[in-house]
Amino acid sequence: MNEDLKDILSNLNPDINQETLLHYLQGKLSATDQHELERQMMDNEFNTDALEGLQQFKNNKNISALLEQLNTDLKKRTQKKKRLREKLQLKLDANLIIAIIIILLLIILSYLIIHKISQG
Repeated sequence: MNEDLKDILSNLNPDINQETLLHYLQGKLSATDQHELERQMMDNEFNTDALEGLQQFKNNKNISALLEQLNTDLKKRTQKKKRLREKLQLKLDANLIIAIIIILLLIILSYLIIHKISQG
């Protein structure tokens, strides 16, 4: 079975074995095992919806193609956001920080000298 499909299934319910989920989707479980799996999955509405969606796929090749397409799209979107975040980050150089501190000190020193001269 495709390893990517197992990755999807592992995110549904960590208490349920991935192989059991695969056998359920393929219809290879006994009726009692199917009932037990469905009972465990009904604890979470998201898990139930995900399992129902996976059951709608008749061909596992369709799931693999869809998964590959979703992963590619997700990688593209995350790369775009990552590049945007990197562009927006303020990159301070040590020399720039030192220059700013020196300029501020010169401004303060100039103010103090001018203030002292004007009073005296």
